[in-house]
Amino acid sequence: MSDSPALSIRDVRYRYGENEAVRGVSFDVARGEVFALLGPNGSGKTTLFRLISTLVPLQQGEIDVLGISVRQHPAAVRGHIGVVFQSPSVDKKLTVLENLMHHGRLYGLGGRELKSHSLAMLERLGLTEKVKANVETLSGGQRRRVELAQAMLHSPKMLVLDEPATGLDPGARSDLWRYFATLTAEGVTIVLTTHLLEEAERADRIGIMHQGQLAALDTPAALQASLGGDTLILRTADPQALATAIAARFPLTPTVVDGTVRLEHPSGHQLVPQLVDAFGPEIDAVTLGKPTLEDVFIARTGHRFFVEPTDK
Repeated sequence: MSDSPALSIRDVRYRYGENEAVRGVSFDVARGEVFALLGPNGSGKTTLFRLISTLVPLQQGEIDVLGISVRQHPAAVRGHIGVVFQSPSVDKKLTVLENLMHHGRLYGLGGRELKSHSLAMLERLGLTEKVKANVETLSGGQRRRVELAQAMLHSPKMLVLDEPATGLDPGARSDLWRYFATLTAEGVTIVLTTHLLEEAERADRIGIMHQGQLAALDTPAALQASLGGDTLILRTADPQALATAIAARFPLTPTVVDGTVRLEHPSGHQLVPQLVDAFGPEIDAVTLGKPTLEDVFIARTGHRFFVEPTDK
């Protein structure tokens, strides 16, 4: 297997009119990796998905997929990737098998080979008993599995998914990630977008998007460890006044986020009684916990995760 990245993105920028949705993003994804682009609506992750999957042409920068230039050879890129959209891409009035047969013909497959390959994919995804069922009778998780079967029919080396867990219950999400594990074991690279923090934690690496740029890039564990120690959240009637008072008395840098005062400290359990002794009357409640991906997002952007305007 080549040592070159499965996906290489270099200084990509994209505008919708006056709005610059992606602003100079660069990163690589290794072959066989599960890579998650995490961000709230408006962060630019969906635009990157569209660029990687060749749904929209590049304006600035370069993207190579499996060593193939998206700018110069978009048709060749499409032949090497499987794409799963956020919105359903199956025909609800057709049966499960009919959907796969129709999709396979779009990739030049046909005859007995297409049917046998379709049945094999459905068996692999646990849909053998649903082969003749109309898609409209399936659950959300089953429909998503049909879309995965479609996307993998031509044996692509990269799977690109936009918000794949949207609308799925926890059990269906677990099934989805079990299937991802089987694919990566076979060398398939998976690139997905998500606004679900718990979803991103399952990826090998995460790129956190914020206002069209990469705010952070690393493994989930490394990102959380980068904050160090514990996270404290203080609730108070006047958060700015409390944050200023804490900074004046302790060698700390508190931030005010969403009406609360937030702190990172190596030994939060030891800091709590000191804060209560010093500012007890001003503190209504204290929450102590280990850093989460949202804490990482707050540390890198200055505000909570779900506060962005809608972006398409």
